[in-house]
Amino acid sequence: MSVAIIDYGSGNLRSAAKAFAWAAVRAEHTPEVRVTADPDDLASADRIVLPGVGAFADCMSGLEAVSGLREALQEQVIRRGKPFLGICVGMQLMARSGHEHGVTDGLSWLPGGVVEISPWPGENGKRLKVPHMGWNQLVMSSHRHPVLEGLDDGCHVYFVHSFHMRPDAPDHIVATTDYGESVTAAVARDNIFGTQFHPEKSQAAGLRLISNFLAWRP
Repeated sequence: MSVAIIDYGSGNLRSAAKAFAWAAVRAEHTPEVRVTADPDDLASADRIVLPGVGAFADCMSGLEAVSGLREALQEQVIRRGKPFLGICVGMQLMARSGHEHGVTDGLSWLPGGVVEISPWPGENGKRLKVPHMGWNQLVMSSHRHPVLEGLDDGCHVYFVHSFHMRPDAPDHIVATTDYGESVTAAVARDNIFGTQFHPEKSQAAGLRLISNFLAWRP
């Protein structure tokens, strides 16, 4: 099995690659983990990971700037149904649109938009700081997803973001967190899964999620 972690200029992928490599050596069938900007590598990969940090529009522009990459994603993930994991802005790009400094079209894999967090009120009636940064608890949906197997309701994971996805279909949300309002923490549909938090920075809970993704058979 092979895993392609897509490098399209959106942040440092070192921690993500290390976390996947750690989980990979503990998998039953040890996969090859490859960081790549080559669309052809997606065709040979069994699983695809799209990280992302920064602004939605910048990440979408970076993705489209790599010749053939968006088309390869569409072919391998949507048409061929390969397991896909989007992380942080990589998850947000699955939405129809992002609403930061105007409206930017996304991949449109999940109906809905990416909107700013409105953390009001927080504790003592004071507005919470944006970005939402640091450890926070997951609230699991009633339909527990296989990629979240073994993660307890209320487990802590690491967030860094100012925007979050608001799917049109509530059943696409598989976990939330509380930050003045209910914030989307994880989404899923068919062979695609996304986390607003960073599993590669979430210690034991994040490594368990990555291991689950490597074993997932949608």
